[in-house]
Amino acid sequence: MQENSRESFASIGRKVGLTPPAVAERVKKMEDLGIITGYFARVSHAMAGYQLKAIITLKAFMGKLKPFLEMVVTLDEVVNCYRITGNENIIMEVILRDQFHLEKFIDKLILYGETRTHIILSDVVADAPIKKRRG
Repeated sequence: MQENSRESFASIGRKVGLTPPAVAERVKKMEDLGIITGYFARVSHAMAGYQLKAIITLKAFMGKLKPFLEMVVTLDEVVNCYRITGNENIIMEVILRDQFHLEKFIDKLILYGETRTHIILSDVVADAPIKKRRG
């Protein structure tokens, strides 16, 4: 299901040796337990007009982390944002139209802290499914 959430319960059942109703019951149980948290369409950022994808880290200025955390949820460019340990406080994955858009975006961020930007050239591993634990 992680690789194709649109796969039918019958098809999954054939692979794992269960009936479609048994698969449906197990999927419902995983949803109820919070193991399955949602179903999404994967959209090509490039085809949607966002030619740049970047990872930006932020080391917040004293007293600026909380205001940043409140502001970052309003930024359309941010597709993922994590609060992390280490020298930086924040790591974000962002999508941008071009380098001019990147410059304006960074101008917003530097009010809250020191940034580092890493342009993503290509995906090596993306949305890899969680593998079954061994042992």
